[in-house]
Amino acid sequence: MMVISLSTHPFLTNLLRSGNRVLGTVAKGNYLHKAPAWLGMKHGLFNNQSTKVLSLQCSVRHVRTACEHSNLEIPLKQQDKASLDFLRDKKIVPHSDPPSSKDVDLLHQFIDHSRQLMVLTGAGISTEAGIPDYRSPNGAYSTGFKPITHQEFVRSSRSRKRYWARSYAGWRRFTAAQPGATHTALASLEKVGRINFMVTQNVDRLHHRAGSDPLELHGTVYTVICLKCGFSFSRSLFQDQVKALNPKWALAIESLESGTPGSDKSFGMQQRPDGDIEIDEKFWLEDFHIPNCQHCDGLLKPDVVFFGDNIPKDRADKAMEAARGCDALLVLGSSLMTMSAFRLVRAASEAGATVAIVNIGKTRADDIVPLKVNARCGEILPRLLDMGCLAIPATVQ
Repeated sequence: MMVISLSTHPFLTNLLRSGNRVLGTVAKGNYLHKAPAWLGMKHGLFNNQSTKVLSLQCSVRHVRTACEHSNLEIPLKQQDKASLDFLRDKKIVPHSDPPSSKDVDLLHQFIDHSRQLMVLTGAGISTEAGIPDYRSPNGAYSTGFKPITHQEFVRSSRSRKRYWARSYAGWRRFTAAQPGATHTALASLEKVGRINFMVTQNVDRLHHRAGSDPLELHGTVYTVICLKCGFSFSRSLFQDQVKALNPKWALAIESLESGTPGSDKSFGMQQRPDGDIEIDEKFWLEDFHIPNCQHCDGLLKPDVVFFGDNIPKDRADKAMEAARGCDALLVLGSSLMTMSAFRLVRAASEAGATVAIVNIGKTRADDIVPLKVNARCGEILPRLLDMGCLAIPATVQ
């Protein structure tokens, strides 16, 4: 049996909130909140194979010490709730009823019984942080917006100008988004060994800012790459290069906040309700210049898999290997409409893993998963962690 010092696990910060029942359980040397197995069996979530766990040998003093010295707060904070309400009012986050206690219990069981948990995240957790998505009921597709394709970007200088002008103008607002409750909760689960592998479809690096390091299936906008020689560098450096070539644009962006939106002074830029920036065509077509690669003069694009492009093979293979090797796959905030994500769920299911999905609205895999929760990830994940400790799985030999 391994002895684990609770003072090194901020995940246990909130145990005292459960009162004497929790402290009594700790004093007996048991791990906390072992959800009844019959509930999972009843709903067909788990097989009959037992899950190996390590008991936590601890004392009330250890728990109090951890609580007194940790500044991590897992439950949904008041400001997080206010943020979710604001985004809901702005119609960035679709409406959804709060998750039920049954949903929370089932998801807690799902994670508690896993030994090799894989997590796949999508745009739904980014919308809760203020970054609009495409496919949700209130997403960009609902307003007729169509994202640029790889083919358009490569063959059309006009399309590249339009893309980079809007992206450059919106970068400051995009990077102002902060990790949400889901990002924080997942980072906490990683710290205590509950997540074996994480893959994200998102390109915003909010997971990284929360303390995680997931495989970025679709790349990231924080890196720019040359299509000719493959040289890559940071987006912040690219922003500086654009500013040097277009000094008036920096002033125009400032005019978005202080001037008259849509005026010549602001280069015709106007903030859209979904966070995007609309720019009068005459400005980006004539007065916006894009830097080329300083090594080979090739075309530069964000290191993102655009629609119509393929995921790099080594990245796709790594994600598929993880899906086939996990015993449980948790999908958060993804409709799984892209084949790159759906095939991971299908592969995990075919390999015998249990799959659970938390997402608002339909997903491509609803018919093949035993557990689907229609809720905001940022509302259910903090409640899940606030229930008490999850058993820490034994290391697979």
